Amino acid sequence: MQRQAWWRQTIPAKQERIRVLAADDQPSILEAVELLLAPHGIDVDCARSPRLLMEALSQRDYDVLLIDLNYTRDTTSGQEGLDLLAQIQEYDSRLPVIVMTAWGNIGLAVECIKRGARDFIQKPWENDRLLSLIRVHAELRQALRRARQLELENRLLRAEGMPEFIASAPAMQPVLELIAQVGPSDANVLITGEHGTGKEIVARLLHTASPRARMALVAVNAGGLPEGTFESEIFGHVKGAFTDARSDRIGRFELANGGTLFLDEIANVPLRQQAKLLRVLETGELERVGSSQTRRVDVRLLCATNAMLDEEAKAGNFREDLLFRINTVEIHLPALRDRREDIPLLAAHFLNRNRARYRKQVLGFSPAAMQQLMQYAWPGNVREFEHTVERAVLLCRGEEVEPANLAITASRAATTSFENMSIDEVEALLIRKVLRRCDGNISQAAEALGLSRAALYRRIEKYGI
Repeated sequence: MQRQAWWRQTIPAKQERIRVLAADDQPSILEAVELLLAPHGIDVDCARSPRLLMEALSQRDYDVLLIDLNYTRDTTSGQEGLDLLAQIQEYDSRLPVIVMTAWGNIGLAVECIKRGARDFIQKPWENDRLLSLIRVHAELRQALRRARQLELENRLLRAEGMPEFIASAPAMQPVLELIAQVGPSDANVLITGEHGTGKEIVARLLHTASPRARMALVAVNAGGLPEGTFESEIFGHVKGAFTDARSDRIGRFELANGGTLFLDEIANVPLRQQAKLLRVLETGELERVGSSQTRRVDVRLLCATNAMLDEEAKAGNFREDLLFRINTVEIHLPALRDRREDIPLLAAHFLNRNRARYRKQVLGFSPAAMQQLMQYAWPGNVREFEHTVERAVLLCRGEEVEPANLAITASRAATTSFENMSIDEVEALLIRKVLRRCDGNISQAAEALGLSRAALYRRIEKYGI
């Protein structure tokens, strides 16, 4: 599959509905706007004050804002409208604003144009003119949005060292659309999904799509950090801060300054450290361990977990205020069993990669082998799939991978005879069985195995589960 194909073929063009946010203190005006626009397929939300308009703007995207200049009774200065326009410009200077004004305030309307409004309409308005203005500015807004998305796609396609992200299944469409929409922003993103679904690849795509792409992406497996070293690893330390601190150390936050910090397995961060992490996110300030000097950092945070953080927060294992901070947007990756349409493409991709790596003349999969790939549940998701194909290519002696090379049946109907297995193989098998029984829930699996979450995470990483 060519690199260019995955992104362009998986984001279909859509006919966008126009969304308008209208603000006026007179219900009759707002009702008239709705009655005019609704029959033309234009969605209208209404706000009766500048405060309500800004609240609505923070909750939904709009193509056009239609605002009055006065909101307090018997006020005609238009200062409220000018102040509101300034707030809108600060929030998004590219958002088209049409000002509604009475005949006597034309000069004020012109002042609004100078301050960033796109146009104005006189009250009482001509229906055809208002409708025309809204359509023109909305279509321009949508065209610019599509152009920015195309620019993003091109940037992703040109990026050096980018991972392949094969995603043609319908279940992956929301993921691709969110990456395109959220990537260029500075929003903190929580990436959720079972182990092996590709959360780190999504984090790399989000970073590449952002204005921070030329700066560092620093990845940390929070699940693999012992509690005693977590603070030093994340925030750094100074010489003499503790017994083994023989020199100053820069923490991951400082390493990512100006760029992106990716915290994998965020659910495993100890509660005591969660408070310190929250403080950095709220203030942008930190102190290295053993130092009283405050340092400022500018970091975009991406987090990943397979845990249900809402449930962890209710159980008291994860701070609710930290959860609010890290999941401005959540991107959920479906399991491989829920996107089976991608299996043939993934199989071809991993076969080609490993054929070159091991210098094998393997051309493809036999029909029986492909049937097994399609039917297997893949509890380890894409990570398990990749390892299975790699092993199959390595063991294959002909031009086609056969079912025997996949060893899927043997792995599903695992024998209870352990005489010929090493301790590591037995432990890996046991962990896989418990994870399947617990539907991938790390907390439940760790409890069943008598391990801490951190210890289980380290074993999962060790065995490539």
